[in-house]
Amino acid sequence: MNKLTIIIPDRMKGERLDYAISEMLPDYSRSKISKWIKTGLVLNNNQPFKPKDKVGSSELISLRIDASDSTEWLPEKITLDIVYEDEDIIIINKPFGLVTHPGAGNLNGTLANGLLYYDSKLSQLDRSGIVHRLDKNTSGLMVIAKNQKSQKYLVEQLQTHSVQREYSAIVYGHMISGGSIDEPIGRDRKDRIKQAVINSGKNAITHYRVVNRFANHTHVKAILETGRTHQIRVHLSYIGHPLIGDPLYGGSVRFPKNASQNIKESLKKFNRQALHSKKLTLSHPRSGESLTWKVDPPIDMLDLLQTLDKFDSV
Repeated sequence: MNKLTIIIPDRMKGERLDYAISEMLPDYSRSKISKWIKTGLVLNNNQPFKPKDKVGSSELISLRIDASDSTEWLPEKITLDIVYEDEDIIIINKPFGLVTHPGAGNLNGTLANGLLYYDSKLSQLDRSGIVHRLDKNTSGLMVIAKNQKSQKYLVEQLQTHSVQREYSAIVYGHMISGGSIDEPIGRDRKDRIKQAVINSGKNAITHYRVVNRFANHTHVKAILETGRTHQIRVHLSYIGHPLIGDPLYGGSVRFPKNASQNIKESLKKFNRQALHSKKLTLSHPRSGESLTWKVDPPIDMLDLLQTLDKFDSV
């Protein structure tokens, strides 16, 4: 744990203390600093305080910087599909079936455990450098920060929705055209495991475009403007086109009327939501350059698309 002392200048008098400290320490996010304040790791003139307290005159701030919130996560040798890496970021192509980070019921065998084995320095960062997540059974691109400055920069991009994320999805039903879904998402009042479109939820916007239409199914690309939990799954289900293989938001397997045996078998064996993070665009934390990565969907989605093209043609 590192110790640091700073004096907040008088020009910041009247500002919230958490904001002022984050301005003085640009390598750390405001949310991280607020957490440190609440846990007593930050003192003002040797006294505890609240993040919302205001700056007075010549405040002397002392910090005990907790470099890691993830020290209890253990490194494990897990194969990682690294698409890109430099001194600031790692771009991962996450396979479906891999949990992003440890939690209830998944204390090991996660992407975070694999990252700690791959690069032990990531233990110095919150969540092993992970700044966003994909559901266990969603595959595709994720960005990992390799240092504090990059992590703060990437989190800010995600909060301002300047990171562009495009997904491939295969849904039930024949879509006529694309569109946008602007509906708030929050915890389902009847089922705490699920999210739902509710008036009291957080703002959520998903844009979708048709890639290929089949007789009874549609291949779409979905572009996130916001990043709520299960957003694409909830939104597409809300408009009557749930993802194939998603029992949480789509119910049991749906067979089209007069479906061929090939279609029935393909739908029955597809046992995860048909969703893949295909394209990721962001500004590089160091250079500011806009960079884009693309990865094709995994073989299970490609096989399903091939079957639909052959046996569910319009």
